[in-house]
Amino acid sequence: MQQQQQQQQHAMSESSSGLNTSCFRFCTSQSSPCSDLSNLDICLPVLTSRNRVIHQPSCDSGIASPLPSDSFKYLTWHELQEHDVQGSQIHCPRVREGPSEEERFLRGEHHTLFARKHVTEKEKWEKRLQEDWENCVNLNLSYQDLGDMYQLENCKRILRRLIRVKRLWLLDNSLTDLSAICLPRCKELKLSKNHFTSFRQLPKIPEICHLALDENNIETLDGLSTLKCTPLESLMLKRNPCEFQENYRKLVFSKLPNLKVLDGIPKLPEDCLPPDTNFLFKICTIL
Repeated sequence: MQQQQQQQQHAMSESSSGLNTSCFRFCTSQSSPCSDLSNLDICLPVLTSRNRVIHQPSCDSGIASPLPSDSFKYLTWHELQEHDVQGSQIHCPRVREGPSEEERFLRGEHHTLFARKHVTEKEKWEKRLQEDWENCVNLNLSYQDLGDMYQLENCKRILRRLIRVKRLWLLDNSLTDLSAICLPRCKELKLSKNHFTSFRQLPKIPEICHLALDENNIETLDGLSTLKCTPLESLMLKRNPCEFQENYRKLVFSKLPNLKVLDGIPKLPEDCLPPDTNFLFKICTIL
């Protein structure tokens, strides 16, 4: 009789939860079955990209790994089906690519591998039209986490196509050199929190008006004169080693006569003086 009641309770638990409780192996100690999670083995179903349910082994935390969303973590936005969103309509896209199939195999990420058909030239052209980077005007590509070279190269590929962008943010991307990039219509560019060491590593920005380079590693003002022919009005150089250079503000304004604001502070009367204002005191007076 007692055995029949236990079987009925077991069947009720299966129907109410929707999960097969035979996948749960609880500890057999005298304490509560939920008191020791280290002895709990849970097998949860995982939905793959092909809508197939598989059972993954559990990890030490008791949560099945990998999660169902892991199979989509390297999927780019333009590979999603049944949508017509273009790159010029997205203000903060993720542009970095995932690793190759060989790299994912070496990393042990077999669950992220999916069969890819041969891409035809027509499909490549349709993808290029869907990205539509040439018509982007305002774009935020910050925090892309460009940890691998192929991700960085893909980001640069997109930057080369931004021929009409006017406002571009590239914060905290570990960028070091964009000298091969040309942004002919860019008026506002934010390169804060990157790894630039020289003004010569900046992209070609002939129409720039507002430039942010704070929190980089620029040590000297060499190459700053390359921005002299641009309509640059405001410049941010805070938290760069060159900020501690003697007569820092005077040197910057002398190299950029059209500059109006430096590090958020408007041009002051004393900033208009030449860098070496003490030359009169260095003249020897012969009596």
